[in-house]
Amino acid sequence: MYKSLADQTEEQLGGWFSVLSRQKRDHVELDRLIHAIENARGREREEQLTVLCRLVFPHAFAEESVLWPYLRRHVPDGEELTLHIEQEHQEINDLFTELEKLDPDSAEHRELFTRIVAVLREDVRDEEDELLPRFQNRSSRTELVRMGAAWEAVRRTAPTRPHPVVARRPPGNVLAAAPLTVLDRARDRLDRLARADRRFSAAARSGGHLLARAAGRIEHITPLTKGEDPSTHSAETSREEHRSSVPQQH
Repeated sequence: MYKSLADQTEEQLGGWFSVLSRQKRDHVELDRLIHAIENARGREREEQLTVLCRLVFPHAFAEESVLWPYLRRHVPDGEELTLHIEQEHQEINDLFTELEKLDPDSAEHRELFTRIVAVLREDVRDEEDELLPRFQNRSSRTELVRMGAAWEAVRRTAPTRPHPVVARRPPGNVLAAAPLTVLDRARDRLDRLARADRRFSAAARSGGHLLARAAGRIEHITPLTKGEDPSTHSAETSREEHRSSVPQQH
């Protein structure tokens, strides 16, 4: 029986710089942000959602790029366990994509956010109770720190928005990182400008929409959708692949 990360001290997790400690700190911050969003309205709710996305999506991207490939090679049942987490990540991407289309103060937005919270908390429990303790059991303290440094480096330069069409595994996710990170972080700045300064609100929102369309085109480039298990393909990906395989009528 493995001991959950939630029941371990920082020292037991390998110290401050261990990948397990870094993961747990993000999970604690996730819970704080969820409560803040649930109690916020209007622009404050939008701002807290931006902060949440800047936590959730780089965190997951770093897991899928650094940790899960290692676990699939070295942990018994690693393939099955990481696939389950990837499926949760895909669902979170799909739900956040729908959330972005809704008024943040609408009943539909709050209902959908409640669903997102449930999946996020399930994902945390699966990682802290099942997957990461198995990784801990087979890793030295030095290895935990080394993986922590690699995970943090990727997290700091990862996309900050949902991209459900992009693969959850290499090579697709690796190829997608650079262009989508640039676009996502520019959109984050424009969204904050739109909320903070009414003089530039319309222009900032217009710029954000243009960058969103650019990101949508990029994430459909074929190499960026390759690499993951078929169960994490979004319905949109399947439609695009079907259309590309059908001869065009002239």
